[in-house]
This record gives sequence, structure tokens and C-alpha cells, in this order.
Amino acid sequence: MGRQAASLPAGAGTPSVLFVDQSGQLGGAEVCLLPLAATWAARREVLLLSDGPFRARLESLDVPVRLACDARVSGIKKQAARLSWLMALPGIVRQVRTIATHAESFDVLFLNTQKALVLGALGKPLHRKRIIWHLHDIVSGDHFGPLQRFIVKWLARYAVDQVVANSHASAASLVALTGCEPADVPVVHNGVDLDEFSRADNDDRGALRRRLGLPEHVYLAGLFGRLAPWKGQHIAVDALARLPGLHLVLVGSALFGEQAYVESLREQAARLGVADRLIFAGFRDDMPAWMKAVDVILHTSTEPEPFGRVIIEGMAAGRPVIATSAGGVREIVRHRKNGWLVAPGDAEALAEAIETLHAMPEFAQQLAAQALVDVKQHFSVDVYLEQMTQTIADATR
Repeated sequence: MGRQAASLPAGAGTPSVLFVDQSGQLGGAEVCLLPLAATWAARREVLLLSDGPFRARLESLDVPVRLACDARVSGIKKQAARLSWLMALPGIVRQVRTIATHAESFDVLFLNTQKALVLGALGKPLHRKRIIWHLHDIVSGDHFGPLQRFIVKWLARYAVDQVVANSHASAASLVALTGCEPADVPVVHNGVDLDEFSRADNDDRGALRRRLGLPEHVYLAGLFGRLAPWKGQHIAVDALARLPGLHLVLVGSALFGEQAYVESLREQAARLGVADRLIFAGFRDDMPAWMKAVDVILHTSTEPEPFGRVIIEGMAAGRPVIATSAGGVREIVRHRKNGWLVAPGDAEALAEAIETLHAMPEFAQQLAAQALVDVKQHFSVDVYLEQMTQTIADATR
């Protein structure tokens, strides 16, 4: 990784940080940034490259926020062709300059997403600040176009002072892309606020379901997060059709223009005759309550997940988790120890796992109990903040 920025002044304390994020939506990277920005012990600010509910959440935590929005730049996708980048070039130049101007009064530039990496690191000759990049993705051809992988490789090598990955799977993908040493990409797993789950509605499950408008006397599976093809909600609907006694609730909404996928799920459910057992709950802010209301939590991503935040949230909710065995998920779930793993895209295996846990409630509870122990030990927000704070401090020495 690059080491071009000047060191902090001798004797400097906790560095001031400008956090930069491309999204105004509350995705996994943004939820991960929230506690770090909210608790940072020195001056800090979050610069968002698009507006949305993430800004409101930050401001509710008294985190200073600035906006630097450009619709054409925001519209560039991970698989974007050269033409898209060329058309957005004037906006890219403006945002590079804007970020550099804001960075001048901070010690560290913390780039939380891929576009933030590109726009923040390109401006390094202007701001000359130390750059920390929080890698939340598996940087492969499955997710990123050739041009973007080339840019990421170049910036990671020559402009970034420290990369922090959210999983060993994400770190390994960057090592393969750049040829850097594994030791140059430390891993800090995401953390979940256990107090948030302990404070959640602890009424009996029936009362909780009545309050949320969920069917009370059924075996209910929950799938939480963004509705998108690679998140695999269609696999869960296929499994639903194989289990006549099961009901399924999808908690989350489509982002980034993927509404057509939601309509395809509705059509799939109607075609399979399960529309009366499938609930679209939409985006919900009280995720702990919704997780506690279900009997089992599903994770169905069809491609390797960089981490799998919803899994540790399900563990913190005290519910058994069935997840697809790929990517960072395997760093969280130990099969038949603290959860159940199935192959990605295998609706039959998913249905069998759900049926097994339904038929063996004591075993399901054992998995959930061990998962809660594991999340407290390895994936709490306190552990995350301690490790991330130390990593940032090490990078600025």
C-alpha cells in the first residue's frame, strides 16, 4: 500500500477523521460506519456523496454531515463501461476537488466505499492526507468491471496508506488483485450492538407478532436485507413452495433500481401458489423486533458474501440462522455448531434445513444459544470499535 502522506505531528493524540461514503442509503457498509463515526473521540465529519436516510441516522447521533452530491457520478455502477465513466468525468473532477478541500482540515481521510475510494484517493496530490480504505467487497470480476478493478488495484498500491477489510474473504480478493502481502490487509469483522437487541421488545412471540401484523400461529422464517437477485430471495420462495406449513417474511426493500426484481418475486410466489404465505414487510427500522418475531432466520445469497452482517444480527436476536456457505459467511457460521450452512442457490437443501430445525426445536435452540455466545465474544460492536480504533491509530503513527 502507498505511504506518501506525511506522518502526524509527534505526540499527536487521536487523529481527526473525515469519513467519506458514497451512499445515502442504509446498506451494510453504512450501518458499519455508524458506531465508528458516532463514537470517534476526536473531531470528525461524514461526507456523503448522495442523500438519504443514512444522513438522518447520522445526524440523530450528533455526527456532523456534509453532502457532495452529483447524480451522474452516483449513477455509475460497479460493472460500468468506460463510456459511463467518461460521461461522468466532469462530475468526478468536481467531487475529487470537493473531497480534497474538506480533507485539508483533517488528519485522516477514511474512505468507506468503492466510489469513495476512487474519488478520495485520486485527490491525494491535492490534500496529502493519510488514506484509510475500509474494504467491504470481494473485489472480483463477478462484482466489478475490468476498468474498476484496474483503478482499485492502482489506487490500493500507490495512494492508500492502509486497507482494513471486513472479512478474510474480502482481504484475500484484494491480495489476489494487487499482489500485496496478506499482512498489509488487516481484518476487522463487523460488530453488532448487543444492547440494541436486549432492549428490543421482549414480549412473548405471539404478542410481538400481533404488534407487527405477522401471522401468530405459524412456523415463520425471516429473510432480512436488500431485495436484489444476488441476495437470493427467489431461492427462499422456491423453498417456501416445498414446505406447506411454512410462512416467510421478507424484511427489506429494493435499492439502486432493482424494483423489477421485487415484481418478479411476487410473480414467482403467485405461480408457485405461495402468495398467501409470503409477506413483503418493506424497509423496517426496528430490525431487532422483527428478528425476534420469527422462528428461523435465513441468509440466501447466491454469490459469496463479503461478510454477512444480517447473520450476526440474527445471532444477537437469539434465533437459529441458516446461511449459504460462501465468502465471509464461513468466518461466522460453524455448521451444526452455531448455525446451519447450505450450498448457494440450493432451494432443496434450504428447505431440508428449515424442516430439520422445525422438527428439532431443542437442537435449533442449542444452535441459537451457541451463536449468541459467539457473537458476544467475536462480533460485538465493542470488539469492532476497539479493533478499528487500534487499526486507525496504527495507520497514523
